[in-house]
Amino acid sequence: MPTLKILVGTMYGGALDVAEQVKPLFEDAGYEVSVLENPTLADVTDDAPDLALFCVSTTGSGDFPGNFVSFVRELQDKSPGLGQLRYGLIALGDSSYGETFCGAGRRLDQLLEEQGATRLDDRLEIDAMETFMADDEALPWVEGWIARQNLKVA
Repeated sequence: MPTLKILVGTMYGGALDVAEQVKPLFEDAGYEVSVLENPTLADVTDDAPDLALFCVSTTGSGDFPGNFVSFVRELQDKSPGLGQLRYGLIALGDSSYGETFCGAGRRLDQLLEEQGATRLDDRLEIDAMETFMADDEALPWVEGWIARQNLKVA
């Protein structure tokens, strides 16, 4: 059974809620899914999944949530080369912050690209100013992502 890891960067639980809500969609598609609240670089290198989904909220002025900072530092410091990593990204933010809207998700996307990872489909950016419940946008996006990328294996 193929594996999917959902790596979560969250401050107040919104990104974790999205991860938990989309998990059954991937299980129904035939994946063994794990949700990682404190991800490490080893989660995508040493024990690499067949597919990864990042659910990352933005804090402050476009910053990563505290639980995700060590992952990003490892990624920057070790430059592991992630040519085998296929991923999707859900970025959560608040457009009232202007230019830093979804800043953490956008920066993560750039870092992963620099390491050779392959993003499947467009990044989903969810705006807290427009969407009260982030999973209202995330669930249909994931359903579409699974269909568009032919990710269903079961």
